[in-house]
Amino acid sequence: MTFGQEADEHASHAILDAFVEAGGTLIDTADVYGDGRSEEIIGRWLKARPELRDRLVIATKARFPITGQPGAGLSREYLHRALEASLRRLGLDRIDVYQAHGPDPRVPLDEFAQFAEEAIGAGKITHSGLSNFTGWQIVLAHAGCVRRGVEAPISLQPQYSLLVREPEWELLPAVESLGMGAMVWGPLGAGWLTGKYRRGEGLPSDSRLGDDPDRGLEALSRRGTDRTWRIVETLLDVADQHGFTPAQTALAWVMDRPGVSAALVGARTAGQLRDCLAAADLHLDPAATQRLDAVSEPPTPDYPYAFIAEISETH
Repeated sequence: MTFGQEADEHASHAILDAFVEAGGTLIDTADVYGDGRSEEIIGRWLKARPELRDRLVIATKARFPITGQPGAGLSREYLHRALEASLRRLGLDRIDVYQAHGPDPRVPLDEFAQFAEEAIGAGKITHSGLSNFTGWQIVLAHAGCVRRGVEAPISLQPQYSLLVREPEWELLPAVESLGMGAMVWGPLGAGWLTGKYRRGEGLPSDSRLGDDPDRGLEALSRRGTDRTWRIVETLLDVADQHGFTPAQTALAWVMDRPGVSAALVGARTAGQLRDCLAAADLHLDPAATQRLDAVSEPPTPDYPYAFIAEISETH
């Protein structure tokens, strides 16, 4: 998501080079990232390195407005147009995982199943996936594909981190029960879990919040709660005890969670990426995991989740 916005083409190619040099295989983007520029940057990088194509999994998404593509949403007609545009920008004849970037209440989910059937049949995508869907929408999308005899979505892309654990209530259980994978976004809490922000201190000028304190989901007014600071402070302590960076510790925690297949990292520089990649082989000890679990446990809504937990214990 940083390509063409926070990272120019040169920096983006350096990030991609560092990723494949470390053995990385999954590159995830979306047509809306940089209004198409992210896909174009990746496409030019792939064109200069054709020998890498067969070892890489290229994933992209469609749903939201982008310049020159009217009618944004999940209608079958729009998705076909968006797919063709992504193929052109990426310079590919096939996308490995093509994802619905979010639900569209105007369009029945069966229409996504019809699109997937046609796109897979035409050889333009290998698999379909979902992003930012609720539990019941995941099940409906999966069932719609099964009814049509087409491969069901293989993955869900939800936000998930020490700061955002609500997917554990329904999303990750749905993914596991349906045999899907979860490639989670925001595993570093948009920078909050890297240790760059400290309670009572000013925001670093070279950070996302330093540039814009009201930026999106990571806005200081939204995330700067006592719960967040307690999580960050516990993370810093655990990281120090293990000799890891805070980012590596947060990623190690995410990657060891049930149902998680991949953690998507949006680095702005190759150096940031290398720090994150070091987490691939790191694991926290049980005591550290328990500390992080406890401090990050979100308050459970009384109904239905707390109620279901109570009756599940009744024999």
